Amino acid sequence: MDLRQMEYVVALADEQHFTRAAALCGVSQSGLSAAIRGLEKELGTVLFTRTTRHVEPTDAGHALLPYARELLSRASAGRDAVVRATRALSGHLRVGAEQCLGVVDVPGLLERFHRRYPQVVIQFTQAGSYDLLDLIRAGELDAAFVATPDHLGALDRIELARCPIVVLSPPEHALAAQPRLAWSDLDGLDYVDFHESWAVRSLNDEVCRTHGVHRRVRCTVNDSHTLLDLVHRGLGVAMVPQTIASKPQAADLVVAQLPADAGPEWVVSAVTGPKSAETAAAVHLLELLDIPCAT
Repeated sequence: MDLRQMEYVVALADEQHFTRAAALCGVSQSGLSAAIRGLEKELGTVLFTRTTRHVEPTDAGHALLPYARELLSRASAGRDAVVRATRALSGHLRVGAEQCLGVVDVPGLLERFHRRYPQVVIQFTQAGSYDLLDLIRAGELDAAFVATPDHLGALDRIELARCPIVVLSPPEHALAAQPRLAWSDLDGLDYVDFHESWAVRSLNDEVCRTHGVHRRVRCTVNDSHTLLDLVHRGLGVAMVPQTIASKPQAADLVVAQLPADAGPEWVVSAVTGPKSAETAAAVHLLELLDIPCAT
């Protein structure tokens, strides 16, 4: 057993989905699956049961989980202790994120940064992606985690993951009986959607406009939990990233796939200002993502 395998075990247990777990770990789905199979072969037992819808730890998997989490925590604490002893970083880190990105644990990332660089004062802002990009351009944020690859201009971007857009409806809605929809099924319905500052709103508006779908957005929200609550209460259907549809609060809602020719993807990225304006704190924050830097 090694630390990387423990990271995969924890991610798969938390996400209960190979694709999302692989995105969280920054590896391919096939690579994560092979690593889990190798660990199961080494231990001589099955750690996860696989179905077409989700993945769950077996009794053996549940027995391993607390030790896997402890090993990862101790390794992280050890690395942080070494960094504190050898590198001093001070000043401020101004970082923002859109809510419920799913593919990156922003609070956990900030906690790790704080442990490693305790002298840096962290200022955190939660807002829609377009508002965050404006703050980056204005020099009011050092880094932001956003859900759009568009309108970036000279900003530097590291793509973290992408996932499809799906449709959520309450069980009693007419859409609930259709696992895959035609565009005509979506026309003329009442919708719950995010504010225009959220990139997913623009993505939804654009794909519907392209396919001749007329939406009545009756409810506009600024957090995913309110959106899910309104859909539960029958005030509209919603087009959301798969990560939001996978939240426990969405468990009683029906998930339908968009038509196969749709192709809209929700892309999550870490964004900073131009290299000339990049701060040391932002550089060290992105290093903790453990992924190669690419724009």
